[in-house]
Amino acid sequence: MRLSSLQKFILIRCYNSRSKRVNRIGFLAFYGKEARAKAELRTKIITGSIESLIDKELLVGFGTRTSQKWFIGEVGLTIKGRRLSKKLLGEQLKFGFKVKK
Repeated sequence: MRLSSLQKFILIRCYNSRSKRVNRIGFLAFYGKEARAKAELRTKIITGSIESLIDKELLVGFGTRTSQKWFIGEVGLTIKGRRLSKKLLGEQLKFGFKVKK
């Protein structure tokens, strides 16, 4: 199963959390202070990543439902997501800098 770096960050963040539910605002830390994407796009990208993880049955979303769409406020790991995040913690992480050749 291929996951983006944001999706891996979300899974690891949920796994390392003490509570079973994690607020989605904490996922903005993925972008850091110097982000290329604008604030509106960041939330849209995070929402897309959360929804794809929910479709893959790795996360459960908690939020409110209107007549048009869902507003996901918090997420939690499923058993399948817990197993995958343990596996991700065992893999070597990539560094954020580029190596000159």
